[in-house]
Amino acid sequence: MRGKIRIAFTDDEIRIIMRSLVELRNALIREGRYTDSVDEIMLKFM
Repeated sequence: MRGKIRIAFTDDEIRIIMRSLVELRNALIREGRYTDSVDEIMLKFM
């Protein structure tokens, strides 16, 4: 089994990633789809 890989992001990169995830989450909500996987990723970036 492999270990976890950690990647360092700048504040700007985190801001872009979070904005994209929020947009994806909103699109999924509009379509009536589950957002669980996006929510999990967002929590890891917070």
